[in-house]
This record gives sequence, C-alpha cells and structure tokens, in this order.
Amino acid sequence: MTPAEAAPISEAAMPAAEPEPGTVAPAPGATPPRNPLVSRASAELVGTALLVAVVVGSGIQATDLTEDVGLQLLANSTATVFGLGILILLLGPVSGAHFNPVVTLAEWWTARRGGAGVTLREAAVYVPAQIVGAIAGAILADAMFGEPLVKWSTHDRSAGHLLLGEVVATAGLILLIFGLARADQLRYAPVAVASYIGAAYWFTSSTSFANPAVTIGRAFTDTFAGIAPGSVAGFIGMQVVGGVVGLALVALIFMPGRSAD
Repeated sequence: MTPAEAAPISEAAMPAAEPEPGTVAPAPGATPPRNPLVSRASAELVGTALLVAVVVGSGIQATDLTEDVGLQLLANSTATVFGLGILILLLGPVSGAHFNPVVTLAEWWTARRGGAGVTLREAAVYVPAQIVGAIAGAILADAMFGEPLVKWSTHDRSAGHLLLGEVVATAGLILLIFGLARADQLRYAPVAVASYIGAAYWFTSSTSFANPAVTIGRAFTDTFAGIAPGSVAGFIGMQVVGGVVGLALVALIFMPGRSAD
C-alpha cells in the first residue's frame, strides 16, 4: 500500500498546513509528524474508555427509562453514534482514533512494507492500552449508575448466527476505514465510521461489537450491553476473521488501476 492508502484515521480531522517559506510541501497523503508514543497510547486508552462508557452507560440509562427493548436499543445506538463520532474527531489527530485492536492490527499489516501506519512495536502498545481502557470504561459506567463495579455479564452471545453477525460487522468496518483511506476520503471518517456502527447495531444479529477490546470490557458489566465471559473468545475470533475478510475486500475493490500501454 502507499501512504495514502494506509494512512490512519487521524488524517480525517487534520487540515492541511501551509508549508513554511523555503520548504518543500509534503506529497498528498504523506504521513503527518507523529506525536510521542505515550501521547498516542494515552489517547487510545482514554478514547476506548470513553467509548465503552458511552455504550454501557447509555444501555443502563435506557433500561432504567423503558422496558421496550426496541427503544432501549435505539437509545443505546444513538448515544454510541454521537459519542464515537466526537471521539474520532477529538483524538484522531493524536493517535488515529483506532480504539480497536482489529483496526490497529489491520493498519500494521498494511504498513508492514514501509507504508504509513503503526509499527509492530507501536501496535504492541496500542492494543493493551485499548483493552485497559475498555475495562476502565465499563467500570466507570457501572460506577456512575450505582451498579456493582465489576460483575461478570450473564448475557450469553454464543449462538452461531451472532458470530456470523460479528464477521459481517467487523469486515464492513475495516472495508469502510481502509476504503476511505484508499479513496483519499478519510476526512469523512468521524461521520462515516460512527454512522456505520449505528447502522450495524440494527442490521447485524450481534448488534455490532466489531471490536475485541470493547468485547472484553463489556464482559465486566452485567447490564444491557454486557456479554458473558464464555462468549468473549468466540466474538473475538470472529472479529479477527472479519478483519481479514475486510482487508481482502479492500484489496479486491480498491485495486490500483493500471495505465494503458
């Protein structure tokens, strides 16, 4: 991949800067200067924590307000759309706003031959930060609503059709993010990614976790958004499969054109 194809989400929220007099402007799609790794890891931890707090907290609020499951899901998905969009817009310029190990590993994979994106060392920092953030976010949401800080979820999600839903949800997410990168449309990532997740809440059987870190975090809360610990491994496995499928679709659909002889 070229840098433009594998650029992180952070470019979506970064206006182009004017070059200083006497300097050469960077090529379109070039990777912007990187922030310190500690800053990027902190942004991934905090961003993932706030994302999970939004998902879990809005689920608790929804179940307190109504017994209608449809309205509960509507409230949960709406809060997630707005929360995710804002977090990508805010933290994208710092870390790329992955908040998701599958996105991080997919970016590393596309950048492994020298393109733009995280290195293996950086991915090894991002992923634990995302997982710790997700767990912290679930605990924070429980604390805000007076729930037990840690109570393993009893919401079993091990059925085969739910696992298929996770493959579809994650593949679509990866196709969207890396397709936007290849089409040089990452400036629309905050709206596009949030909108996709909101839609996938409704069109996938699993309500679109599509994120291993978030899946782990949601096992720590026995509330509307929870997932039983016994279902976590299956969900994560299918999310990884979905990531591979998504990258394959990107390669197929956004195949570089060849000039005529």
